[in-house]
Amino acid sequence: MKNSDLEQARYINLVTYRKSGKEVATPVWAACEDGTYYIFSAGSAGKVKRLRNSNRAKAAKCDLRGKLLGDWHEASATILDNPAEIAQALQVLRAKYGFQMWLSDVGAKLTGRFEKRAYIGLVVLEED
Repeated sequence: MKNSDLEQARYINLVTYRKSGKEVATPVWAACEDGTYYIFSAGSAGKVKRLRNSNRAKAAKCDLRGKLLGDWHEASATILDNPAEIAQALQVLRAKYGFQMWLSDVGAKLTGRFEKRAYIGLVVLEED
């Protein structure tokens, strides 16, 4: 499903859920291709740990600090483990964020965090 507000967004607020059901929102970069929004994170980040327990998520357009700029969309999120999917995620993110993504990659490589990243595929569910 196409969600132009999310596709055009510089940042999206990604909500993941604790085992208790409590929502945890985090502003992230996301780049879309063929209906999948690709996100990267530190592999040890809370959102990654929460997604290992449940793929339930939701997303909304936001600013850098997470202030909502659009409506929430229910979604399903998975941690990518296939090297081809990870390469696709990197390609799409690099195409959207350009120099900023390049800087992030260089910084992560210099500090040893690049290989510890997790990549997330987010698919917005059909809305009634």
